[in-house]
Amino acid sequence: MAPEGFRIEPLGPRHDRAAFSCGVEPLDRYFHQQAGQDVRRKLAAVYVLHDTATARVAGYYTLSAISIEPASLPEEVARRLGRYPVFPAILLGRLAVDRRYRGRRLGQLLLLDALHRSLRLSTEIGAMAVVVDAKDDAARAFSEHHQFQRFQDDASRLFLPMRTIAQLF
Repeated sequence: MAPEGFRIEPLGPRHDRAAFSCGVEPLDRYFHQQAGQDVRRKLAAVYVLHDTATARVAGYYTLSAISIEPASLPEEVARRLGRYPVFPAILLGRLAVDRRYRGRRLGQLLLLDALHRSLRLSTEIGAMAVVVDAKDDAARAFSEHHQFQRFQDDASRLFLPMRTIAQLF
């Protein structure tokens, strides 16, 4: 799914995290200081977009499990899913592209890879949607441009149903 010269793969010891800079301090700090620990502790799966020509990390995203309260979803969505105390989903917790790679649509590439991977995983563990927490208006606009819907009780939290993701692929 990655363009020629790039490979999307799990974060490993050979990836130079220190050289990565997306310009958003919390995303850079997470990748530099915490991503490896989260992988070892099984708190998140971290995937990197590896530039095979330069050995740089061009971008990354994280996936983890999350539960959704039915009351937080739009009523028509929750009604279709049935009566459960919570719904299983996949959290796309972080997504960032290094400054040196901006303008190449790599953020969209990473998002599509995360959605495709989540769709595959949902057949094995059950997940009704992918959830994102938009850190700012630009992130929310990016998510909404890709068909994510807002939660009823939190405008910065959005979801994309697996049914919609399946139609993309």
